[in-house]
Amino acid sequence: MSKIRLSENFIKDRVKLALTEDLYPHGDITSGLLKKDRIISAKLISNQKAVVAGLLFVKHTFAQVDKKIKFSIKKKDGSLVKKDSLIANIKGRANSILIAERVALNFLSHISGIATKTNQFVKLAGKKCKICCTRKTIPNYRVIQKYAVKLGGGINHRFNLSDEYLIKDNHIASSNIKELVESAINNKKGKKISVEIDNLKQLKEIMGLKFNTVLFDNMNIKDLKIGVRIAKKYYETEASGNINLKTVKLIAATGVNRISVGSITHSAPAIDFKIEI
Repeated sequence: MSKIRLSENFIKDRVKLALTEDLYPHGDITSGLLKKDRIISAKLISNQKAVVAGLLFVKHTFAQVDKKIKFSIKKKDGSLVKKDSLIANIKGRANSILIAERVALNFLSHISGIATKTNQFVKLAGKKCKICCTRKTIPNYRVIQKYAVKLGGGINHRFNLSDEYLIKDNHIASSNIKELVESAINNKKGKKISVEIDNLKQLKEIMGLKFNTVLFDNMNIKDLKIGVRIAKKYYETEASGNINLKTVKLIAATGVNRISVGSITHSAPAIDFKIEI
């Protein structure tokens, strides 16, 4: 499993890129119409129930636009908030706050969206089954999205292709499942090995080999229960494949150790926040 940590420099760099995208080449020409010395107070409010996540991105967005803006956080990252909850107070020059507004909200809405959807899966799966994310992420924003999953109560799968061996269906279609697992065992050098199977015949072919995780992909509940029962004494078990909020509870009830869900990163709806002056 990868341990995702966001350094302050990483956050600052991402915020800088986002502000450049929004302000190039002439800045905010509309907010430039306001008097530069006008000071205002504003509130950052959630328009819906959510897990709030990404507040450091918001804080650094305002700070990069204007160091004199006061951004006072009222809710912690990873906390569940109700509709109309006050997330933070903001005070500073009006034009500076309005310049930063959309970039700040974009970060917060996206990161909170992932954390919120992850949390919905986590609650349905129960305490004995973990929800983990996948590599189905926006290119160059994987570390942020996996950070959001952690804030939602989920866990991180491998971060990239170097983290661990994951022998998937297309690897198997290109070779032989037993030979691939044996080759990974011989070359693992401390790396974990996971093997994806889509039928019980494949499981029987690799039983007894020394690897870490069996990933049951797109298997029906009956076969999944049998597979988990066979494998759980020897391997960690995982389920994946088009799992949604309607099916996750039933899949977790099979006794599988963890469930990987691509939609928590690639299809999480943004959370609606607003800055109210």
